[in-house]
Amino acid sequence: MALFRIEKHEQLKNIKEQPFKLEKDIQSLTENNLETIFGLEFVKTEFRLNSFRIDTLAFDRESGTFVIIEYKRDKNFSVIDQGYAYLSLMLNNKADFILEFNENSIDTLKRRDVDWSQSRVVFISPSFTTYQKEAINFKDLPIELWEIKRYNNQTVNFNQIKTSGAQESIKSISRQDETIEKVSKEIKVYTEIDHINNGNTEIQELYGRLKEGILNLEDNISIQAKKQTIGFRIENNIFCDIVVLAKSIKMYLNLKSGELKDEKGITRDVSNVGHWGNGSYEIKMSDTENLEYILSLIKQSLRINKNKI
Repeated sequence: MALFRIEKHEQLKNIKEQPFKLEKDIQSLTENNLETIFGLEFVKTEFRLNSFRIDTLAFDRESGTFVIIEYKRDKNFSVIDQGYAYLSLMLNNKADFILEFNENSIDTLKRRDVDWSQSRVVFISPSFTTYQKEAINFKDLPIELWEIKRYNNQTVNFNQIKTSGAQESIKSISRQDETIEKVSKEIKVYTEIDHINNGNTEIQELYGRLKEGILNLEDNISIQAKKQTIGFRIENNIFCDIVVLAKSIKMYLNLKSGELKDEKGITRDVSNVGHWGNGSYEIKMSDTENLEYILSLIKQSLRINKNKI
């Protein structure tokens, strides 16, 4: 896709790609901006364990899990084989990963603080082959591919390669590979369908209406299913978490107490109550009676979180 800069008299000037010469350049740029790009906490660069060298070790506070990041300029590698080799290394050496975090962070992690089932590997490269992109076409693969492009106007773009409506599970091929089979027994990648199936038919239809309304609030909203919630994001900020129950839906707006204007008083302040999701406001709904008003509350959270970017 061609990019242009608007100059005087509405003349367009082509913005050219400025390729990275070294993997280290991609690594340095990413590590210095982990929070901005992925919402992750930097732990260690060049983490060596056994015969492996992990380019970047990061931690996801939101899900309580480690994330391994690898940078590639060479296209001749298998994302499946390497990804599962790293995950196997992590699951077989949990204490070493916790120790590395504790030695490089102010906080201290204990075993119970880490959800190993949500572990994942992220590959970052200027480009991936068609074969590599097809290789991740599983609905439950704990591996992500991100393409990075740098341009001569000091602009950088990170773009995640999405699966094309994958329906097949990685478990369908796990019996052919002992490493994949072992890792798949402990790591679980949750999908939107996993959560929707918790609700009865009426709640599933209600979720569909709610989801449609949320996505219509802004063009670049993305959905991320995690272990307990379905998160709706604007850029890298979650503004609404949804929990689908058997006969109702709970929503959590990612705002601090006092930031939301709720004239009807339908929200509950859960800032001092344990709950799934982000933020201090909980909304419970079981029908469409207040749907439009609820969407207006969600829009407030969207707007405030967008301004934080």
